[in-house]
Amino acid sequence: MTDAVVAQKGPFAVDVEAGKAYFWCACGRSANQPFCDSSHKTTGFKPVRFVADETATVYLCGCKRTGNRPRCDGTHSRL
Repeated sequence: MTDAVVAQKGPFAVDVEAGKAYFWCACGRSANQPFCDSSHKTTGFKPVRFVADETATVYLCGCKRTGNRPRCDGTHSRL
């Protein structure tokens, strides 16, 4: 497996709804960033499922190298 594609060097601000499930793109190839569109099927990557705890704006990793998947942890600042 190769490294994930850096979709953007910064987080994606996304409005989520409490209790709803989302699938974060881990490969960086999705045309629907930061969410999965099944572009990973030819890679060893799989999307990360998460359920929103509350209705809010969350910041999802765009560089795909966060240690707190799927949320941004600032790793992009070191790329």
